[in-house]
Amino acid sequence: MEGWRWQMVPAYVLLVLVAWRLKAVDGFAPVKFSWLRGLGYVLLCLLLVIGWVLPMVLPVFSLPEPKGSYQVGTALIYEQTDRDEEITEDPNDKRELLYKIWYPSEADITNMKAEPYVDQASRAGFATKYGLPPAALDYLDKVQTYVYPGISVANGRFPVLLFSHGYGSKATGYYALLTELASQGYIVVNMNHTYESLGVSFPDGHSASFDYDYQRRISANAMETIEPIANAFKQGLNYEERHPVVREAIKDYFEGAIQERWAQDMIGTIDLLEEWNAKGPLKGALDLERLGVFGHSVGGGAAGKVAMNDKRIKAAANLDGIQWGTMIDSSYHVPYLYLSADWPAEHEDINAHVYAHKSQDLFYECKLRQSGHPNFMDIPFMVPVPALAGTGTIDPYEGMEISSSLVASFFDTHLKQLSDTEPEKLSVVYDLLELRVYEGGEER
Repeated sequence: MEGWRWQMVPAYVLLVLVAWRLKAVDGFAPVKFSWLRGLGYVLLCLLLVIGWVLPMVLPVFSLPEPKGSYQVGTALIYEQTDRDEEITEDPNDKRELLYKIWYPSEADITNMKAEPYVDQASRAGFATKYGLPPAALDYLDKVQTYVYPGISVANGRFPVLLFSHGYGSKATGYYALLTELASQGYIVVNMNHTYESLGVSFPDGHSASFDYDYQRRISANAMETIEPIANAFKQGLNYEERHPVVREAIKDYFEGAIQERWAQDMIGTIDLLEEWNAKGPLKGALDLERLGVFGHSVGGGAAGKVAMNDKRIKAAANLDGIQWGTMIDSSYHVPYLYLSADWPAEHEDINAHVYAHKSQDLFYECKLRQSGHPNFMDIPFMVPVPALAGTGTIDPYEGMEISSSLVASFFDTHLKQLSDTEPEKLSVVYDLLELRVYEGGEER
């Protein structure tokens, strides 16, 4: 009914076998056991298992339908920067960035076709990461999205959110979250940090995938840096005893340099927003006085660095990322949301030290119970087996509803200045959301 896809091949074979058996075998004849018949039953069982598992592990899934009042359009913007590219070996290379913009629209989409799920470069990178041929992900064409490339931007000016993805992940693998935010009246600038996302295709046809050699080089001494932190937790030191150990170790961890590079990507992007607002697909739609930044995992830490270093940012959010570097000695001066996964008790809670001083403004410390690190992405829909995906036991749709509602409520309160959207109200609505609010460093 969905159409041809390779995961269903065992099911197709089983249908042929059933049809053959109904036609060729006398069901009333006595059954005589033979080694050949026994082998047939073994192969049949194997085929049944494979036929059941494949479409379950790699399904044609349904994304959550956005709840906002706007349709969602997308556009691609390419920028060649004048910054040196640190990752490649050619000293003449300059940093290239391709952005995917998600924006609100009032266009009539009745007879329009939504865009395919995830671009080809990201699919190829995902397939390479897990040892699959790129064609293995062609079934994703059957996943319905709720975004329409090139449709007109809605009338008005909208708050702008810069979003930074996780390290080595699909930059555009956050359809559920970003579609929802755009439908609520936000323009989302989806960063794609070149060579550190799974893949990107540039307008002239060349592409860049995740650089595994570079990752190995920069992470070569990672364990030496992080080991003191692990030992401090394992030895049962109390918070005050652990704090100086963590404080020294987090300044040199290799992900800190990644977050600095990504923060520069985002700050450079903010510099471009005025130009984008003057011409192109977003002309006149960007409200540059209402600018926020958020991210997931390493991207969440990078978003925090942007909030520390760029006064144009009015609010920031971190989805389950550790902010490496000097934040431990500082505090934010804007409203800040930190939403963590529900890590096991033995997990080192480094952010308890990183965010020791919280914010001079409001600081929201939240946890999505029963969730795992990938629950903020589309991964729970794409690979709906928690043991394989690393997700929690929370229902994927409920988890995404809670996290997207929280992020939207946070920015509604602190960018749109809406009075009836306080994020703390959501902890009453959702039992699986833990939330504490601090003001000026003190819990309210």
